[in-house]
Amino acid sequence: MSRVVTFGEIMLRLAPNGYMRFFQDDQMQATFGGGEANVAVSLANYGLDSVYVTKLPQNSIGQAAVNSLRYFGVDTTKITRGGERVGIYFLEKGASQRGSVCIYDRKYSAIQQANSEDFDWDAIFEGADWFHFTGITPALGNNLVEICKQACIAAKKRGVKISCDLNYRGKLWTRQEANQAMTELCQYVDVCISNEEDAKDVFGIEAEGSDIYGGKLNHEGYKSVAKQLADKFGFEKVAITLRTSISASDNDWAGMLYDGEDYYFSKSYHLHIVDRVGGGDSFGGGLIYSLLSGKSGKDAIEFAVAASALKHSVEGDYNRVSVAEVEKLAKGDGSGRVQR
Repeated sequence: MSRVVTFGEIMLRLAPNGYMRFFQDDQMQATFGGGEANVAVSLANYGLDSVYVTKLPQNSIGQAAVNSLRYFGVDTTKITRGGERVGIYFLEKGASQRGSVCIYDRKYSAIQQANSEDFDWDAIFEGADWFHFTGITPALGNNLVEICKQACIAAKKRGVKISCDLNYRGKLWTRQEANQAMTELCQYVDVCISNEEDAKDVFGIEAEGSDIYGGKLNHEGYKSVAKQLADKFGFEKVAITLRTSISASDNDWAGMLYDGEDYYFSKSYHLHIVDRVGGGDSFGGGLIYSLLSGKSGKDAIEFAVAASALKHSVEGDYNRVSVAEVEKLAKGDGSGRVQR
């Protein structure tokens, strides 16, 4: 069984019921999620040995976050305990022409105040085959840039494959800060995951002839983006998600995988969205599983995109689907008929 380690921040998510606006009523739903935690849950659901690494306070909220991961079979034994608080994000889910809104309350969270001594990467990577992180984690501070770098160096020493989702978040750092940090970290990365905006925001690499807000995506432009990324950093593979936002409720969704020689495009899905958060992470989880399972480039991107398409129908950050469900959709059964 393949062993995958992911590293990042798990947060408490507070969201109004349904599609209500903030404080439209006096209740909020409390769940947990975060980029790399979401990937860890997907991989555990697919039957892999999934290990999640972070730092959480030794209190009931920190323990609840740990328990949410344990529920899905994620290995939480490498989580460091300490610090004072769990980061929070408030989510107002968009609908129709009203976009979703995320407000972060994560300053001074346990992971944001972590230091290098909190993580024994040689022990963490014992028996590991893959390491995954996102651009969100180094965006939390210079200390996290250094910790991510130490993790990558330790992974490389052990021959562990490394994937990174660029995941630019303008509320966490500037484009200049992201460029400087991710240029350093990406030299260790084997598989880069991006979307139609991240490559431009972080590295200034843009798909020509595309208008992501007007619903126009140019496949030839994204081939160029993938090749430029691979040429710049020596990535073995570059995966790009292709989202056409018709509205907050309806998107068209597809993906592309470049392996240094060939470009593989998935089929496109029309999504009527229940919950968009975690959609990119479910793509990453599906891609990692596919590559570790030895799927071909075409089958790998089809599995990753199908996994993410299903996530858009699931409430919460975590993708609660199985390999069989994903493969059924990837093979063409998207009818949504009742299973009896």
